[in-house]
Amino acid sequence: MTVTMRVPAAHRDPNVLRWLGAHTSSVTGDVVYFTALTWAVAQAAGPARAGFVLAAGAVPRAALMLGGGVLADRFGPRRVLIGSDLVRCLTILAAAAVTYARGVELGVLCVLAVCFGVADALFLPAVGALPTRLTGPDQLTRVQGMRSLAVRFANTTGPFAAAAALTAGGAAGAFAGVGALFGVSLVLLVALRVPGAGQRAEVTGWAQLRDGLRYLRGRPRLVRLVAVIGLGEMCFSGPVGTALVLLTGERGWSPGTLSLLLGAYSVAGAAAGVALTVVRRVRAPGAVLAGCLLATAALVTALGLARPGPGAAVALCALLGAASGIPMVLGHALLQRWTEPGYVGRVSSVTSLCTLGLSPFLYPLVGLVAAAWGTGIFLAGCGAVCLLAAVLAASPALRATPP
Repeated sequence: MTVTMRVPAAHRDPNVLRWLGAHTSSVTGDVVYFTALTWAVAQAAGPARAGFVLAAGAVPRAALMLGGGVLADRFGPRRVLIGSDLVRCLTILAAAAVTYARGVELGVLCVLAVCFGVADALFLPAVGALPTRLTGPDQLTRVQGMRSLAVRFANTTGPFAAAAALTAGGAAGAFAGVGALFGVSLVLLVALRVPGAGQRAEVTGWAQLRDGLRYLRGRPRLVRLVAVIGLGEMCFSGPVGTALVLLTGERGWSPGTLSLLLGAYSVAGAAAGVALTVVRRVRAPGAVLAGCLLATAALVTALGLARPGPGAAVALCALLGAASGIPMVLGHALLQRWTEPGYVGRVSSVTSLCTLGLSPFLYPLVGLVAAAWGTGIFLAGCGAVCLLAAVLAASPALRATPP
């Protein structure tokens, strides 16, 4: 007699909820950390050097991202996530102690940025690989919807938490708060129980990396999906938020309008994530992916070139958040469903490199384009990138794929 194990719905699975809580706490810690670090560097050395310190963390994160995917497949994503959170927790608490005792020092902040960049290179591929170990394929869209909700929540509440911490305790207090958030994430990850945890492979890590790249290259449909995810998310992993800040200044809008723009974008994106956690099935997800990317291209271009008033701009940001949030959920769910379990970490590392790994290098481009031609041109360029992603997503191989 064959016994079939029933996989619980993701939103009722305690193991998935532990992962979601750990992810939410960790991502919120990241947002508070970047806000506090930028403020501390600006106070210590002026705004001009803040970008260089942030770049000091972005370079190792991009350079080591593919290696992080190898480690996730080699040792199991849970172990890698625990190691990443432990390193970040201890490093930020040490920085808080030094800052409290000696004040803000630029050298300490540079070391902190580099350590965080290395830890992020391990964290990002592993967090993308873990859901396939926790739940069944039919629950992956729900899990990605929950993950999207966690990211939007962190992006909405993180800056407010950072401002409160900086006001109450300065840079040292903010860093201590970040350490506490990573500590919560660490406890929840330790409590996770992952079936079929990764075992160490006999081959070297370099051989595993080459094997992973060969695996991806030999599957054109997967390559196309990685390209769609990378192009569709690259501009929305930070650069568009920076552009909205510059756009507000160009058009003479108030800081309150900026808060409404960013809030509408985040809340609508979170709502899209919630909607996908309760939908049992998305029919023709490839077609939905292409349609939402096309809508995203039109909306971000209109926001930059149509010169809407403040109220219309807030409405456009809400629509943009919802439209861009759906491809983020469906794209990653399809990626995990199509990828063999032993390769999810390495494939996720490629998508993370294309989105979160390379997006910090677009920040200087935002300023250069805005200074030369206006922020609207940069947003129109983002629209062109999303349009290319929509064209790739409209291929028959993606449109006809069942969820």
